[in-house]
Amino acid sequence: MQRIAVIGGTGMTGQCVVDYALQKGLKVRLLYRSETTLPEHFKDKVELIKGNVLNLEDCKKAIDGVDGVCIILGTRNKLEATTELSTGTKNLITAMKENNVRRFSIVMSSFLFRPLAEVPGVFHKLNEEHKRMLDLTKASGLDYVAVLPPHIADEAPTDYTVLHDEAPGRAISKYDLAKFIVDSLEQEEHIGKVCGVAKKVVQ
Repeated sequence: MQRIAVIGGTGMTGQCVVDYALQKGLKVRLLYRSETTLPEHFKDKVELIKGNVLNLEDCKKAIDGVDGVCIILGTRNKLEATTELSTGTKNLITAMKENNVRRFSIVMSSFLFRPLAEVPGVFHKLNEEHKRMLDLTKASGLDYVAVLPPHIADEAPTDYTVLHDEAPGRAISKYDLAKFIVDSLEQEEHIGKVCGVAKKVVQ
């Protein structure tokens, strides 16, 4: 893994993904929508492509020639019904297939591990959209890592735990989450898995 594309790299977790990938020595291409959300320190370190995941051609430009993709699409705290995240996911999967890029990590929510009755009502519409993203991911035929974090905390990194098909805890540092999103691209044990991640509990 030498060059990755980061989709959604201007949000809280996405910025940490870009920073960690750069620290790791990876070349990073970033698809971004607006200069207003683009961190200043990315501008001389990252290959920038202005566009939108809702446009397939923009997705193709972002994916062309990379070894892996990190998808961290969010709604910036909007909770109403949307299909933008799943439409973007579908476009990115199409672009990956056309460019023969097989490996990607994609972030959703640990609410998908719970029965809908246990998910707070305010999150139901977003949860439905995350379910559509997960279904697309599983049906892609690509080498995916589905990352389902709990509450993402703006706090210092710690050790973290990863479990398949269940949530190991209720919170994770945004820095730890970013590390897993990038590192998991090269961790064969997580390929094709739905991964819960959380701060490791010290006994």
